[in-house]
Amino acid sequence: MDIITAEGIDLTLGIGLLIYFFLILVIGVYCARYMKSIDDFLLGGRKLGPWVTAVSERASGESAWFLLGLPGTAYVVGFREFWTVIGIALGILASWTFIALPLRSATAKMGALTLPDYFEARFGDKSRILRLVSMLIIVFFYTLYVGAQFVGGGKILNATFGINSVTGMFIGAGLVIFYTFMGGFLAVAWTDLIQGLLMAFTAIALPVLGIIKLGGFSNFTSQVATIRGPEFLSMSGGQVGKAFVFGVMFGSMAWGFGYLGQPHLLARYMAIRSTHEIRKARIIAMIWVLIAYWGAAFIGLIGLGLLGSGLSDAEQVMPLVAKSLLPSWLAGIIIAGAMAAMMSTADSQLIVATSSLAEDLYARILKPGSSQKSLIIVSRIATVVVALIALFIAMTNEELIYDLVAYAWTGLGSSFGPPLLLALLWKRVSKWGALAGMLGGTISTIIWQNVQLLNNFLDKKISTFIISLFLVFIVSLLTKPVQNRD
Repeated sequence: MDIITAEGIDLTLGIGLLIYFFLILVIGVYCARYMKSIDDFLLGGRKLGPWVTAVSERASGESAWFLLGLPGTAYVVGFREFWTVIGIALGILASWTFIALPLRSATAKMGALTLPDYFEARFGDKSRILRLVSMLIIVFFYTLYVGAQFVGGGKILNATFGINSVTGMFIGAGLVIFYTFMGGFLAVAWTDLIQGLLMAFTAIALPVLGIIKLGGFSNFTSQVATIRGPEFLSMSGGQVGKAFVFGVMFGSMAWGFGYLGQPHLLARYMAIRSTHEIRKARIIAMIWVLIAYWGAAFIGLIGLGLLGSGLSDAEQVMPLVAKSLLPSWLAGIIIAGAMAAMMSTADSQLIVATSSLAEDLYARILKPGSSQKSLIIVSRIATVVVALIALFIAMTNEELIYDLVAYAWTGLGSSFGPPLLLALLWKRVSKWGALAGMLGGTISTIIWQNVQLLNNFLDKKISTFIISLFLVFIVSLLTKPVQNRD
Protein backbone atom coordinates (compact mmCIF):
# COMPACT_ATOMS: atom_id res chain seq x y z
CA MET A 1 0.00 0.00 0.00
CA ASP A 2 1.24 3.48 -0.85
CA ILE A 3 2.04 5.77 2.04
CA ILE A 4 0.62 9.27 1.70
CA THR A 5 1.59 12.18 3.89
CA ALA A 6 -0.80 14.87 5.03
CA GLU A 7 0.34 16.97 2.10
CA GLY A 8 -0.60 14.22 -0.34
CA ILE A 9 2.95 13.26 -1.33
CA ASP A 10 3.35 9.57 -2.19
CA LEU A 11 6.44 8.51 -0.23
CA THR A 12 6.57 5.10 -1.91
CA LEU A 13 6.87 6.87 -5.25
CA GLY A 14 9.85 8.77 -3.88
CA ILE A 15 11.84 5.71 -2.84
CA GLY A 16 13.27 5.09 -6.31
CA LEU A 17 14.05 8.76 -6.78
CA LEU A 18 15.80 8.98 -3.41
CA ILE A 19 17.91 5.90 -4.18
CA TYR A 20 18.99 7.53 -7.43
CA PHE A 21 19.82 10.84 -5.72
CA PHE A 22 21.87 9.04 -3.07
CA LEU A 23 23.84 7.10 -5.69
CA ILE A 24 24.94 10.15 -7.67
CA LEU A 25 25.90 12.03 -4.51
CA VAL A 26 28.13 9.11 -3.49
CA ILE A 27 29.79 9.22 -6.93
CA GLY A 28 30.47 12.93 -6.51
CA VAL A 29 32.14 12.41 -3.14
CA TYR A 30 34.14 9.42 -4.40
CA CYS A 31 35.45 11.24 -7.49
CA ALA A 32 36.59 14.22 -5.42
CA ARG A 33 39.71 12.26 -4.37
CA TYR A 34 40.94 12.25 -7.97
CA MET A 35 40.80 16.02 -8.43
CA LYS A 36 44.54 16.75 -8.39
CA SER A 37 44.81 19.17 -11.33
CA ILE A 38 42.75 21.41 -13.57
CA ASP A 39 43.07 18.71 -16.27
CA ASP A 40 41.39 16.26 -13.88
CA PHE A 41 38.58 18.69 -13.02
CA LEU A 42 37.82 19.71 -16.62
CA LEU A 43 38.53 16.53 -18.65
CA GLY A 44 38.96 13.71 -16.14
CA GLY A 45 42.63 13.41 -17.06
CA ARG A 46 41.64 12.23 -20.58
CA LYS A 47 41.12 8.70 -19.23
CA LEU A 48 37.53 7.87 -20.19
CA GLY A 49 36.84 4.48 -21.76
CA PRO A 50 34.53 4.04 -24.78
CA TRP A 51 31.42 3.07 -22.78
CA VAL A 52 31.65 6.00 -20.40
CA THR A 53 32.50 8.36 -23.25
CA ALA A 54 29.66 7.24 -25.52
CA VAL A 55 26.84 6.92 -23.00
CA SER A 56 27.79 10.04 -21.06
CA GLU A 57 28.03 11.98 -24.34
CA ARG A 58 24.52 10.85 -25.23
CA ALA A 59 23.13 11.52 -21.77
CA SER A 60 24.63 15.01 -21.61
CA GLY A 61 23.39 15.73 -25.14
CA GLU A 62 19.72 15.20 -24.39
CA SER A 63 18.78 17.30 -21.34
CA ALA A 64 15.33 17.69 -19.80
CA TRP A 65 14.17 18.20 -23.38
CA PHE A 66 14.67 14.49 -24.07
CA LEU A 67 12.05 13.14 -21.64
CA LEU A 68 9.96 16.29 -21.16
CA GLY A 69 10.19 18.58 -24.20
CA LEU A 70 10.29 15.91 -26.93
CA PRO A 71 7.44 13.79 -25.53
CA GLY A 72 5.48 16.99 -24.87
CA THR A 73 5.87 18.13 -28.47
CA ALA A 74 4.96 14.68 -29.81
CA TYR A 75 1.87 14.76 -27.55
CA VAL A 76 0.80 17.96 -29.31
CA VAL A 77 1.88 17.47 -32.97
CA GLY A 78 1.99 13.68 -33.41
CA PHE A 79 4.08 11.55 -35.74
CA ARG A 80 5.59 14.50 -37.58
CA GLU A 81 7.91 14.93 -34.57
CA PHE A 82 9.79 11.87 -35.81
CA TRP A 83 11.46 14.14 -38.38
CA THR A 84 13.21 15.65 -35.38
CA VAL A 85 14.36 12.18 -34.32
CA ILE A 86 15.73 11.47 -37.82
CA GLY A 87 17.57 14.78 -37.99
CA ILE A 88 19.08 14.29 -34.55
CA ALA A 89 20.31 10.78 -35.42
CA LEU A 90 22.01 12.11 -38.57
CA GLY A 91 23.54 15.02 -36.66
CA ILE A 92 24.97 12.74 -33.96
CA LEU A 93 26.40 10.38 -36.57
CA ALA A 94 28.02 13.30 -38.43
CA SER A 95 29.57 14.64 -35.23
CA TRP A 96 31.07 11.30 -34.22
CA THR A 97 32.25 10.66 -37.80
CA PHE A 98 33.78 14.00 -38.81
CA ILE A 99 34.69 15.73 -35.54
CA ALA A 100 35.47 13.21 -32.77
CA LEU A 101 38.75 11.78 -34.09
CA PRO A 102 40.42 14.94 -35.47
CA LEU A 103 39.38 16.99 -32.42
CA ARG A 104 40.75 14.39 -29.96
CA SER A 105 44.04 14.21 -31.87
CA ALA A 106 44.43 17.97 -32.26
CA THR A 107 43.59 18.93 -28.69
CA ALA A 108 45.91 16.27 -27.25
CA LYS A 109 48.83 17.52 -29.36
CA MET A 110 48.10 21.14 -28.46
CA GLY A 111 47.43 20.47 -24.79
CA ALA A 112 44.04 22.16 -25.19
CA LEU A 113 41.53 21.56 -22.39
CA THR A 114 38.66 23.62 -23.80
CA LEU A 115 37.20 24.63 -27.15
CA PRO A 116 38.53 28.21 -26.76
CA ASP A 117 41.95 26.62 -26.04
CA TYR A 118 41.72 24.76 -29.34
CA PHE A 119 40.71 27.78 -31.42
CA GLU A 120 43.52 29.92 -29.98
CA ALA A 121 46.15 27.24 -30.60
CA ARG A 122 44.81 26.25 -34.01
CA PHE A 123 45.09 29.79 -35.34
CA GLY A 124 48.07 30.98 -33.29
CA ASP A 125 45.92 33.81 -31.99
CA LYS A 126 48.15 35.91 -29.74
CA SER A 127 45.49 38.64 -29.53
CA ARG A 128 43.28 36.28 -27.45
CA ILE A 129 40.21 37.52 -29.33
CA LEU A 130 39.06 34.02 -30.33
CA ARG A 131 39.37 32.84 -26.73
CA LEU A 132 37.43 35.79 -25.34
CA VAL A 133 34.64 35.70 -27.92
CA SER A 134 34.14 31.93 -27.67
CA MET A 135 34.22 32.14 -23.86
CA LEU A 136 31.51 34.81 -23.81
CA ILE A 137 29.34 32.79 -26.23
CA ILE A 138 29.70 29.67 -24.07
CA VAL A 139 28.86 31.41 -20.81
CA PHE A 140 25.88 33.28 -22.31
CA PHE A 141 24.15 30.33 -23.97
CA TYR A 142 25.04 27.77 -21.32
CA THR A 143 23.63 29.87 -18.53
CA LEU A 144 20.30 29.84 -20.42
CA TYR A 145 20.69 26.15 -21.16
CA VAL A 146 21.36 25.17 -17.53
CA GLY A 147 18.38 27.32 -16.54
CA ALA A 148 16.19 25.23 -18.85
CA GLN A 149 17.38 22.07 -17.06
CA PHE A 150 16.43 23.49 -13.68
CA VAL A 151 12.98 24.34 -15.06
CA GLY A 152 12.74 20.68 -16.10
CA GLY A 153 13.65 19.49 -12.60
CA GLY A 154 10.93 21.69 -11.13
CA LYS A 155 8.33 20.32 -13.55
CA ILE A 156 9.24 16.71 -12.81
CA LEU A 157 8.93 17.10 -9.05
CA ASN A 158 5.76 19.13 -9.44
CA ALA A 159 4.06 16.55 -11.66
CA THR A 160 5.27 13.67 -9.50
CA PHE A 161 4.82 14.90 -5.94
CA GLY A 162 2.91 18.15 -6.25
CA ILE A 163 5.99 19.99 -4.94
CA ASN A 164 6.05 23.67 -5.84
CA SER A 165 8.01 24.09 -9.09
CA VAL A 166 10.39 26.64 -7.59
CA THR A 167 11.17 24.30 -4.69
CA GLY A 168 11.77 21.53 -7.22
CA MET A 169 14.21 23.77 -9.09
CA PHE A 170 16.17 24.33 -5.88
CA ILE A 171 16.32 20.59 -5.18
CA GLY A 172 17.53 19.71 -8.67
CA ALA A 173 20.02 22.59 -8.77
CA GLY A 174 21.39 21.71 -5.34
CA LEU A 175 22.11 18.10 -6.34
CA VAL A 176 23.82 19.09 -9.59
CA ILE A 177 25.93 21.78 -7.92
CA PHE A 178 27.07 19.39 -5.17
CA TYR A 179 28.42 16.49 -7.20
CA THR A 180 29.83 18.74 -9.96
CA PHE A 181 31.52 20.90 -7.30
CA MET A 182 33.02 17.82 -5.61
CA GLY A 183 34.00 15.52 -8.45
CA GLY A 184 34.35 17.72 -11.54
CA PHE A 185 34.30 16.14 -14.99
CA LEU A 186 34.96 12.63 -13.69
CA ALA A 187 31.88 12.70 -11.45
CA VAL A 188 29.89 14.20 -14.33
CA ALA A 189 30.99 11.46 -16.76
CA TRP A 190 30.28 8.54 -14.40
CA THR A 191 26.94 9.88 -13.22
CA ASP A 192 26.07 10.48 -16.88
CA LEU A 193 26.82 6.83 -17.65
CA ILE A 194 24.26 5.74 -15.04
CA GLN A 195 21.84 8.46 -16.11
CA GLY A 196 22.18 7.58 -19.81
CA LEU A 197 21.34 3.92 -19.17
CA LEU A 198 18.38 4.95 -17.01
CA MET A 199 17.13 7.34 -19.70
CA ALA A 200 17.29 4.60 -22.35
CA PHE A 201 15.42 2.17 -20.08
CA THR A 202 12.71 4.78 -19.48
CA ALA A 203 12.37 5.51 -23.22
CA ILE A 204 11.91 1.79 -23.96
CA ALA A 205 9.77 0.69 -21.01
CA LEU A 206 7.02 3.33 -21.06
CA PRO A 207 6.01 2.99 -24.76
CA VAL A 208 6.00 -0.82 -24.58
CA LEU A 209 3.90 -0.91 -21.42
CA GLY A 210 1.61 1.83 -22.74
CA ILE A 211 0.89 0.04 -26.02
CA ILE A 212 0.12 -3.16 -24.10
CA LYS A 213 -2.28 -1.31 -21.79
CA LEU A 214 -4.02 0.34 -24.78
CA GLY A 215 -4.67 -3.08 -26.35
CA GLY A 216 -1.93 -3.25 -28.97
CA PHE A 217 -0.53 -0.98 -31.65
CA SER A 218 -3.63 -0.89 -33.86
CA ASN A 219 -5.89 0.07 -30.95
CA PHE A 220 -3.36 2.68 -29.89
CA THR A 221 -3.29 4.33 -33.35
CA SER A 222 -7.08 4.23 -33.63
CA GLN A 223 -7.48 5.90 -30.26
CA VAL A 224 -5.05 8.75 -30.88
CA ALA A 225 -6.50 9.31 -34.36
CA THR A 226 -9.95 9.63 -32.81
CA ILE A 227 -8.67 12.22 -30.33
CA ARG A 228 -6.48 14.34 -32.65
CA GLY A 229 -7.56 13.38 -36.18
CA PRO A 230 -5.93 11.21 -38.89
CA GLU A 231 -3.22 13.80 -39.67
CA PHE A 232 -1.82 13.15 -36.19
CA LEU A 233 -0.59 9.75 -37.49
CA SER A 234 1.07 11.24 -40.56
CA MET A 235 4.68 12.42 -40.68
CA SER A 236 3.49 15.30 -42.85
CA GLY A 237 1.21 16.57 -40.10
CA GLY A 238 -1.37 17.39 -42.76
CA GLN A 239 1.00 19.86 -44.43
CA VAL A 240 1.86 19.82 -48.15
CA GLY A 241 4.30 21.54 -50.49
CA LYS A 242 6.58 24.23 -49.09
CA ALA A 243 4.89 24.14 -45.68
CA PHE A 244 5.76 20.46 -45.35
CA VAL A 245 9.29 20.59 -46.79
CA PHE A 246 10.54 23.68 -44.93
CA GLY A 247 8.13 23.95 -42.02
CA VAL A 248 7.83 20.30 -41.00
CA MET A 249 10.61 18.17 -42.47
CA PHE A 250 13.65 20.48 -42.72
CA GLY A 251 12.61 22.60 -39.76
CA SER A 252 12.49 19.52 -37.53
CA MET A 253 15.55 17.78 -38.97
CA ALA A 254 17.57 20.96 -38.47
CA TRP A 255 18.06 19.97 -34.83
CA GLY A 256 20.85 17.78 -36.19
CA PHE A 257 23.01 20.79 -37.12
CA GLY A 258 23.46 21.69 -33.47
CA TYR A 259 25.33 18.47 -32.67
CA LEU A 260 28.37 19.75 -34.58
CA GLY A 261 28.99 22.62 -32.18
CA GLN A 262 27.97 21.77 -28.60
CA PRO A 263 31.03 22.24 -26.33
CA HIS A 264 29.69 19.92 -23.61
CA LEU A 265 29.52 17.08 -26.16
CA LEU A 266 32.85 17.95 -27.78
CA ALA A 267 34.46 17.69 -24.33
CA ARG A 268 33.68 13.94 -24.38
CA TYR A 269 35.68 13.50 -27.57
CA MET A 270 38.57 15.40 -26.00
CA ALA A 271 38.45 13.24 -22.84
CA ILE A 272 38.39 9.74 -24.36
CA ARG A 273 41.39 7.60 -23.40
CA SER A 274 42.60 6.88 -26.94
CA THR A 275 41.76 7.76 -30.53
CA HIS A 276 41.65 4.02 -31.24
CA GLU A 277 38.55 3.71 -29.03
CA ILE A 278 36.50 6.34 -30.87
CA ARG A 279 35.07 3.87 -33.40
CA LYS A 280 33.76 1.61 -30.63
CA ALA A 281 32.34 4.61 -28.76
CA ARG A 282 30.60 5.81 -31.94
CA ILE A 283 28.86 2.44 -32.37
CA ILE A 284 27.70 2.46 -28.74
CA ALA A 285 26.41 6.03 -29.05
CA MET A 286 24.44 5.29 -32.23
CA ILE A 287 22.85 2.16 -30.75
CA TRP A 288 21.70 4.32 -27.83
CA VAL A 289 20.25 6.88 -30.25
CA LEU A 290 18.35 4.34 -32.34
CA ILE A 291 16.81 2.76 -29.25
CA ALA A 292 16.15 5.70 -26.97
CA TYR A 293 15.08 8.55 -29.25
CA TRP A 294 12.24 6.72 -30.93
CA GLY A 295 10.98 5.65 -27.53
CA ALA A 296 11.10 9.17 -26.10
CA ALA A 297 8.89 10.51 -28.89
CA PHE A 298 6.47 7.58 -28.47
CA ILE A 299 6.00 8.47 -24.80
CA GLY A 300 4.12 11.60 -25.88
CA LEU A 301 1.92 9.62 -28.28
CA ILE A 302 1.20 6.99 -25.62
CA GLY A 303 0.37 9.79 -23.20
CA LEU A 304 -2.34 11.05 -25.53
CA GLY A 305 -3.95 7.61 -25.60
CA LEU A 306 -3.71 7.12 -21.83
CA LEU A 307 -4.40 10.62 -20.53
CA GLY A 308 -6.48 12.25 -23.28
CA SER A 309 -5.89 15.68 -24.77
CA GLY A 310 -6.57 17.82 -21.72
CA LEU A 311 -3.10 18.28 -20.20
CA SER A 312 -2.49 21.92 -19.31
CA ASP A 313 1.28 21.42 -19.59
CA ALA A 314 2.23 18.88 -22.27
CA GLU A 315 5.79 18.72 -20.95
CA GLN A 316 4.57 16.85 -17.87
CA VAL A 317 3.30 13.93 -19.96
CA MET A 318 6.22 11.57 -19.16
CA PRO A 319 5.95 11.55 -15.34
CA LEU A 320 2.15 11.33 -15.59
CA VAL A 321 2.40 8.34 -17.95
CA ALA A 322 4.85 6.65 -15.56
CA LYS A 323 2.50 7.15 -12.62
CA SER A 324 -0.46 5.75 -14.59
CA LEU A 325 1.36 2.62 -15.81
CA LEU A 326 3.58 1.50 -12.97
CA PRO A 327 3.61 0.68 -9.26
CA SER A 328 4.70 3.70 -7.26
CA TRP A 329 8.19 2.46 -6.37
CA LEU A 330 8.96 1.57 -10.01
CA ALA A 331 7.42 4.82 -11.29
CA GLY A 332 9.83 6.63 -8.97
CA ILE A 333 12.78 4.91 -10.65
CA ILE A 334 11.40 5.66 -14.12
CA ILE A 335 10.76 9.30 -13.23
CA ALA A 336 14.36 9.41 -12.03
CA GLY A 337 15.15 8.93 -15.72
CA ALA A 338 13.72 12.37 -16.42
CA MET A 339 15.70 13.85 -13.53
CA ALA A 340 18.71 12.07 -15.02
CA ALA A 341 18.08 13.75 -18.36
CA MET A 342 18.02 17.14 -16.67
CA MET A 343 21.00 16.54 -14.41
CA SER A 344 23.22 14.83 -17.01
CA THR A 345 23.04 17.90 -19.21
CA ALA A 346 23.12 20.54 -16.49
CA ASP A 347 26.28 19.07 -14.96
CA SER A 348 28.08 18.84 -18.32
CA GLN A 349 27.13 22.37 -19.22
CA LEU A 350 28.22 23.65 -15.83
CA ILE A 351 31.63 22.05 -16.37
CA VAL A 352 32.00 23.71 -19.78
CA ALA A 353 30.92 27.13 -18.50
CA THR A 354 33.21 26.64 -15.51
CA SER A 355 36.12 25.73 -17.78
CA SER A 356 35.62 28.91 -19.79
CA LEU A 357 35.79 31.07 -16.68
CA ALA A 358 38.52 29.15 -14.82
CA GLU A 359 40.77 28.02 -17.67
CA ASP A 360 40.11 30.49 -20.50
CA LEU A 361 39.74 33.64 -18.41
CA TYR A 362 41.44 33.16 -15.03
CA ALA A 363 44.31 30.77 -15.85
CA ARG A 364 45.15 32.06 -19.32
CA ILE A 365 44.48 35.80 -19.03
CA LEU A 366 44.02 37.06 -15.47
CA LYS A 367 46.40 34.84 -13.46
CA PRO A 368 48.79 32.86 -15.69
CA GLY A 369 50.98 30.45 -13.75
CA SER A 370 48.41 29.80 -11.00
CA SER A 371 48.84 26.61 -8.99
CA GLN A 372 46.68 23.57 -9.73
CA LYS A 373 45.11 23.82 -6.29
CA SER A 374 44.04 27.42 -6.83
CA LEU A 375 42.65 26.60 -10.28
CA ILE A 376 40.46 23.84 -8.82
CA ILE A 377 39.20 26.28 -6.17
CA VAL A 378 38.40 28.88 -8.85
CA SER A 379 36.67 26.19 -10.94
CA ARG A 380 34.46 25.21 -8.02
CA ILE A 381 33.56 28.83 -7.28
CA ALA A 382 32.72 29.38 -10.96
CA THR A 383 30.50 26.27 -10.88
CA VAL A 384 28.42 27.69 -8.04
CA VAL A 385 28.19 31.19 -9.56
CA VAL A 386 27.03 29.98 -12.99
CA ALA A 387 24.53 27.58 -11.41
CA LEU A 388 23.01 30.31 -9.23
CA ILE A 389 22.61 32.66 -12.20
CA ALA A 390 20.99 29.83 -14.17
CA LEU A 391 18.67 29.12 -11.23
CA PHE A 392 17.62 32.77 -11.17
CA ILE A 393 16.86 32.62 -14.92
CA ALA A 394 14.83 29.45 -14.37
CA MET A 395 12.79 31.06 -11.60
CA THR A 396 12.01 34.19 -13.63
CA ASN A 397 11.44 32.66 -17.07
CA GLU A 398 8.04 31.39 -18.23
CA GLU A 399 9.15 29.84 -21.53
CA LEU A 400 8.76 26.12 -22.22
CA ILE A 401 11.81 23.90 -21.88
CA TYR A 402 11.54 23.16 -25.60
CA ASP A 403 11.82 26.86 -26.49
CA LEU A 404 14.69 27.62 -24.09
CA VAL A 405 16.67 24.62 -25.27
CA ALA A 406 16.01 25.43 -28.93
CA TYR A 407 17.40 28.94 -28.41
CA ALA A 408 20.58 27.87 -26.61
CA TRP A 409 21.08 24.81 -28.83
CA THR A 410 20.80 26.90 -31.98
CA GLY A 411 23.18 29.56 -30.69
CA LEU A 412 25.90 27.10 -29.71
CA GLY A 413 25.50 24.92 -32.78
CA SER A 414 25.67 27.79 -35.27
CA SER A 415 28.39 29.72 -33.40
CA PHE A 416 30.81 26.79 -33.09
CA GLY A 417 29.69 24.10 -35.56
CA PRO A 418 30.84 25.67 -38.87
CA PRO A 419 34.09 27.22 -37.50
CA LEU A 420 35.08 23.95 -35.82
CA LEU A 421 34.14 21.67 -38.70
CA LEU A 422 36.04 23.74 -41.25
CA ALA A 423 39.00 24.32 -38.91
CA LEU A 424 39.40 20.55 -38.53
CA LEU A 425 38.89 19.64 -42.18
CA TRP A 426 40.04 22.66 -44.25
CA LYS A 427 43.53 24.17 -43.91
CA ARG A 428 42.48 27.39 -45.67
CA VAL A 429 40.38 28.59 -42.71
CA SER A 430 41.69 31.84 -41.20
CA LYS A 431 41.41 33.28 -37.71
CA TRP A 432 39.14 36.01 -39.04
CA GLY A 433 36.95 33.48 -40.81
CA ALA A 434 36.49 31.52 -37.57
CA LEU A 435 35.73 34.74 -35.68
CA ALA A 436 33.21 35.85 -38.32
CA GLY A 437 31.44 32.48 -38.07
CA MET A 438 31.22 32.64 -34.28
CA LEU A 439 29.86 36.18 -34.23
CA GLY A 440 27.58 35.55 -37.19
CA GLY A 441 26.09 32.46 -35.57
CA THR A 442 25.50 34.22 -32.26
CA ILE A 443 24.09 37.47 -33.64
CA SER A 444 21.83 35.76 -36.19
CA THR A 445 20.48 33.44 -33.46
CA ILE A 446 19.56 36.39 -31.26
CA ILE A 447 17.91 38.19 -34.20
CA TRP A 448 15.98 35.11 -35.40
CA GLN A 449 14.86 34.40 -31.84
CA ASN A 450 13.32 37.84 -31.46
CA VAL A 451 11.95 38.46 -34.99
CA GLN A 452 9.19 35.95 -35.58
CA LEU A 453 8.80 36.95 -39.23
CA LEU A 454 12.32 35.69 -39.97
CA ASN A 455 11.70 32.43 -38.13
CA ASN A 456 8.50 31.93 -40.10
CA PHE A 457 10.46 32.42 -43.32
CA LEU A 458 13.20 29.92 -42.44
CA ASP A 459 13.73 28.00 -39.19
CA LYS A 460 16.49 29.54 -37.05
CA LYS A 461 18.35 26.26 -36.69
CA ILE A 462 18.86 26.18 -40.48
CA SER A 463 19.32 29.88 -41.23
CA THR A 464 21.86 30.62 -38.49
CA PHE A 465 24.00 27.59 -39.37
CA ILE A 466 24.03 28.61 -43.04
CA ILE A 467 24.95 32.20 -42.16
CA SER A 468 27.84 31.06 -39.96
CA LEU A 469 29.10 28.57 -42.55
CA PHE A 470 28.95 31.21 -45.30
CA LEU A 471 30.87 33.75 -43.19
CA VAL A 472 33.63 31.29 -42.24
CA PHE A 473 34.09 30.32 -45.88
CA ILE A 474 33.98 33.80 -47.46
CA VAL A 475 36.01 35.64 -44.84
CA SER A 476 38.65 32.88 -44.87
CA LEU A 477 39.02 33.24 -48.62
CA LEU A 478 39.45 37.01 -48.23
CA THR A 479 41.99 36.87 -45.39
CA LYS A 480 45.32 35.20 -44.81
CA PRO A 481 45.25 31.77 -43.16
CA VAL A 482 47.80 30.53 -40.64
CA GLN A 483 49.54 27.20 -40.83
CA ASN A 484 47.48 24.47 -39.18
CA ARG A 485 48.96 24.01 -35.69
CA ASP A 486 47.68 20.52 -34.95
